[in-house]
Amino acid sequence: MDFYFRQFEHRRPPPPLPHSPAIELTWQFLVVVALILGANYIRWRWMESLNFDALWFAIPLVVAETLAYIGLILFAINLWTVRDYPRRPPPREIGECADNPGDEHRRIAVDIFLTTYNEEEELVRMSIRDAKVVRYPHPIDIRIHVLDDGKRPAMRQVAEEEGVNYITRASNIGFKAGNLRNAMEHTSGDFIVICDADTRLFPTFLEHTLGYFRDVDVAWVQTPQWFYDIPEGERLPEILGKRGGRAGRLLGKCVERVVGPVRIGEDPFVSDAQMFYDIIMRRRNWANASFCCGAGSIHRREAVMQAALRAFALTVDREVQRYASDIQDAALRQDFSDEMRRQMILETEFTPYKFHVSEDIYTSIVLHNDEARRWKSVLHPEVESKMLSPQDLLSWVIQRFKYAGGTLDICFRDNPLFRGRMSWAQRAMYLSTFWSYFGCLWNVVFIAAPIIYLFTGIPPLSAYSTSFYLHSIPFLLTTELAFMFGMWGARSWEGKSSYLSFFSINFRALWTVLKGEKIKFPVTPKERQEGNFLALVIPQMAVVALTIAGIVYGSYVVFALGQTQELQSWIVNTAWGLNNILVMLPMIRAAQWTPPEESGVSPAVALEAAGAR
Repeated sequence: MDFYFRQFEHRRPPPPLPHSPAIELTWQFLVVVALILGANYIRWRWMESLNFDALWFAIPLVVAETLAYIGLILFAINLWTVRDYPRRPPPREIGECADNPGDEHRRIAVDIFLTTYNEEEELVRMSIRDAKVVRYPHPIDIRIHVLDDGKRPAMRQVAEEEGVNYITRASNIGFKAGNLRNAMEHTSGDFIVICDADTRLFPTFLEHTLGYFRDVDVAWVQTPQWFYDIPEGERLPEILGKRGGRAGRLLGKCVERVVGPVRIGEDPFVSDAQMFYDIIMRRRNWANASFCCGAGSIHRREAVMQAALRAFALTVDREVQRYASDIQDAALRQDFSDEMRRQMILETEFTPYKFHVSEDIYTSIVLHNDEARRWKSVLHPEVESKMLSPQDLLSWVIQRFKYAGGTLDICFRDNPLFRGRMSWAQRAMYLSTFWSYFGCLWNVVFIAAPIIYLFTGIPPLSAYSTSFYLHSIPFLLTTELAFMFGMWGARSWEGKSSYLSFFSINFRALWTVLKGEKIKFPVTPKERQEGNFLALVIPQMAVVALTIAGIVYGSYVVFALGQTQELQSWIVNTAWGLNNILVMLPMIRAAQWTPPEESGVSPAVALEAAGAR
């Protein structure tokens, strides 16, 4: 296998976004103003603007706007403040992380789990070698384990050559969560580091994360996932220079002087996770609501086991009570309950990590909802590892569908929002996560609305009058300004546009869950898949084609047929449609993206280069 990522080994992760109290205060002021203006806009839409001659169109749109406004409130709560968890020095011994400090004067033991199924063995070797150079300022017992669900002799040989433990199992029940459970049964470390096959830990990983566990209630620490192979694209002056020579290069420099650096082809699949980790997850620390994302996280074994045991007992008790509640005779009910409890204990799976396609967030919910203990979670803001991103649209769609389907399945099958011990802030944060995936429903309405008007001439509002502009423009402008400050330092447009363009993936995931189908657990490919991926973006191409056709037809009606009284409505819906086209284009381009031609690189050469960094 040729490793395409050898050329990126020199890259270093960006530092966490700096916290500015002044910018945060500006954001908080502006978002409160935006939400007040938004509430007034929604009131006006329901009470004064509906087109009663076309309620079939007007009602779905105003409902979609209302639901989107609720999502805006939840997102504002999520981004409200940055409150990083206090950093503490790394503990010297396990007693400093226990309920009774000083009881255990032994060195800390850490198990590093490298989960793998069918990934290239030499890729896993890179992850092993990086795990072997993880350092710590005090004596520590670090044990590295390769968890191979592929049962490959070649993988076992790599583990033996590298001097690390190899663990496999007879069946693949529970997928990754089952793999982790099996490894926990064969290990005993105080803390568990979870890595995917391509997760390459930095030497500072334990030194920078174990200090949080001095707080005996911290259950896990998640570090940001950094994809170091994301295409950087080409600067605009370079591209224009190739086509227009010196004049083109000069034009590109002039454009960049006005709008800042412009890169064409950068991050075609919107894989850059800075927005998610440095903005969304980091700002959940204040509510103790950042959830585990799997790779790059470290867990307190005691917390995982305690919460799992309690969840196991509650599941058994609920099932017993459900069947025994109809038995009237007390003695008979007791005998039946005892016998059924024994049977349920044998039949119920014990799952330290929930057997689910989204085992990471599911396990986080179990720990946050633990009725016996207030477990805490931490999002450590600094990148402590590097990993690979999807290199084609098929791999990317597989990953996104898995995220969406898994989260929605939890929402419908085991919703945590109305039970357990979560605080209101934690519930709001999880609701925000669930709500974002339901956004496909109202996003379909926002995509279809301008197309319907441009073809039919039927507006969803009674009129695009002065009142419309007075209510909508202040709200929209203030919202954009607020989130510019709220996401200061991060590339926000790509995230906002992808939220709309992902509608087809999230809609398919929602439909799959509603039909009762199980979300499958395909492993995200770690190498580029060959083929034509335009079939994956047919919905996005249809949106672009229909919107362009609608704009052409609407222009014909207004200007050729002389219906100038529709000019204002045409302008609003044309601008709306053009925005929809703009946000669909990146995903369509991603379907056609191919990496630059690379010279062949052998695994041995790639390993040598990785080891020399």
